[in-house]
Amino acid sequence: MVWQFASRYFRAKKSTNAINIIAWVSVVAIAVGAGALIVILSVFNGFEDLVKSLYSSFYPAIKIAPASGKTILLTPAQLEQISKMPGVAHFSEVIEEKAVLRYGDEPTIAILKGVDNHYNEVTDVKSNIVRGRFDTGDSVAYRAVLGLELEGALGVDVVHSLAPVTVYLPRRNANAFVTPEDALNNGVLYPAGTFAIQQEFNSKYVITNIEFMRKLLELGDHEMSALEVGARAGVNEKLLKEKLTQLLGKDYKVQTRYEQNQSLYAIMQTEKWAVYIILSFIMIIAAFNMIGSLYMLVMEKQKDITILKAMGARRSLIMRIFLAEGLIIAGIGTLIGLGLGISFCLLQQHFGIIKLEGTSFLVDTYPVSMHVEDFLLVFITIMIIGVAASWYPARRAATEAITLKAT
Repeated sequence: MVWQFASRYFRAKKSTNAINIIAWVSVVAIAVGAGALIVILSVFNGFEDLVKSLYSSFYPAIKIAPASGKTILLTPAQLEQISKMPGVAHFSEVIEEKAVLRYGDEPTIAILKGVDNHYNEVTDVKSNIVRGRFDTGDSVAYRAVLGLELEGALGVDVVHSLAPVTVYLPRRNANAFVTPEDALNNGVLYPAGTFAIQQEFNSKYVITNIEFMRKLLELGDHEMSALEVGARAGVNEKLLKEKLTQLLGKDYKVQTRYEQNQSLYAIMQTEKWAVYIILSFIMIIAAFNMIGSLYMLVMEKQKDITILKAMGARRSLIMRIFLAEGLIIAGIGTLIGLGLGISFCLLQQHFGIIKLEGTSFLVDTYPVSMHVEDFLLVFITIMIIGVAASWYPARRAATEAITLKAT
């Protein structure tokens, strides 16, 4: 009965056209706000998915690093246990260290990353080679794969140049009394390829052979900076992390892909929630139209309210009728807004209506990704705002005094 009264009041022609106009203005305002929320949240999802895909090309699913110090030591027995653990697909030993590169006159600081033959089974760097090939060489000739910006900074041509890049790394056992030259080990790398993933990696990373790094850093056969682990498809990374932590103990720091880039992901989530809160406040402002519409409706329906009360209707029933009226307005606006948001997102996905300005982006148009939880969030948010906006007019209707007049 509550919804019958509420829907009838919404559809019925009012004595004052302004009530109808304000009601539909409320519907339109809510629809625009709901559609905007869906579109903006979907764009944030699109950028988040894009960034995650770029970072997952370089970062492994799980990284095992030292809890303190710069290197870890994993015995063949420990590596065998890790390889047999359910959920582990592959692993790769890596050694990272800052180095000075010299090609020509100007030295350049970079991060040298030595990898083994299983590295491309753990990450997807090989798929992002834009020049040359992925080749780290061997003991005959150690090779290097450079980031795109670093290649430009050094002035290297990985396709045509035959000249090597000289690498300087700090000696492990150097003391304070040696000369600067004696404190550094040096070697040469022959550029083989260039990768392009993301500027943070392209501008500072050089990937080479792990044996080259062990030789220059004077490390043992089983010493490494980290062990990068690739997870099988569908495996929960958090559960895999817990199993590896139990296996290895507290001397090792085990991180998921999210934890390796926690600050970046936290910033993206914070920005998304900040936009959601701002747009929710705009929706609250738009709800004032609904308050005005319902308040005018209560004034118009005073005679109906009086009759209902005279027939024995309780205050709670009257209040529920006008709360339902507010939910109808909010519900219609929400459904229209969600439909508009979905339509726009689909058009953007297929036709790229809104382009990104500039030529330095990896994508030409704004990426969008619709998530079911965003639709639920928007729907619940607007319903809460609708109930809050309807409460005062509904309470006013429920507390109206009975004023029956004799004719």
